[in-house]
Amino acid sequence: CPPANQERFANGKLVTVQFHPSAQVVMTAGHDRSVSLFQVDGIRNPKIQSIYLESFPIYKARFSMDGEQVIATGTHHSMFFVYDMMAGSIIPIPKVRGVEEKFLRNFELSPDGSFMLLIGTSGYLHLLSMKTKELISTMKVNGRCTASAFTPDSSKIYSYTKEGEVFIWDVRSRKCLHKFEDEGSLEGKCIAVSKNNQYVACGSSSGVVNLYTTDICLKENHPKPVKAIMNLVTSATCVTFNPTTEILAVASRDTDEAVKLV
Repeated sequence: CPPANQERFANGKLVTVQFHPSAQVVMTAGHDRSVSLFQVDGIRNPKIQSIYLESFPIYKARFSMDGEQVIATGTHHSMFFVYDMMAGSIIPIPKVRGVEEKFLRNFELSPDGSFMLLIGTSGYLHLLSMKTKELISTMKVNGRCTASAFTPDSSKIYSYTKEGEVFIWDVRSRKCLHKFEDEGSLEGKCIAVSKNNQYVACGSSSGVVNLYTTDICLKENHPKPVKAIMNLVTSATCVTFNPTTEILAVASRDTDEAVKLV
């Protein structure tokens, strides 16, 4: 297939490539301060549009679950942008009341479209309403949170810390249900929950990705992984399951072509 973004290559590093939840569209976003949308036909992949966010190198961008918005955070900003694709308008969200963060970078959106989770510094996790972008509640892990993932039914959040611990939160009560240690983890980097809620994958700085079953994660403090995937030699920075939970992709941005499908 030709490059998805061949009609407009980025001038800087790409940080996001994501398919639209319901249309044949792919989004790219990156350090050149732009978000681009392409119609994916596999032949020409024509560009639909690009939006430019002035002096705002993008750290992460995501489609909302209904596919009507794009949320984008910057590399050095405490604000973020919402691009309303129906109205064609760019809405800056300057400051979320109750969120005292110098930078807002990493975030997750709940699969049911209700919540946005901002991963703050010093272990703080800020749960926002997706509709109003207002703070609902703040949770705190021991240590520093590096990655989080919602379960497919949006009822729980798995938060992975720099210290190698995983905290499991109940979204409704915002209480910590359980925590466990990721076996052999020196530093937590990325986490994913499979679409059928059967597995949790934890990737660490050593390049090892541990695969656990979710039921054991909720019971034991030192669970044994079903499998430890050792194929990466540099830090595991991305883990993701395919929709049918048959394939797990593990990748490292620290070296070229470090992508493995398990």
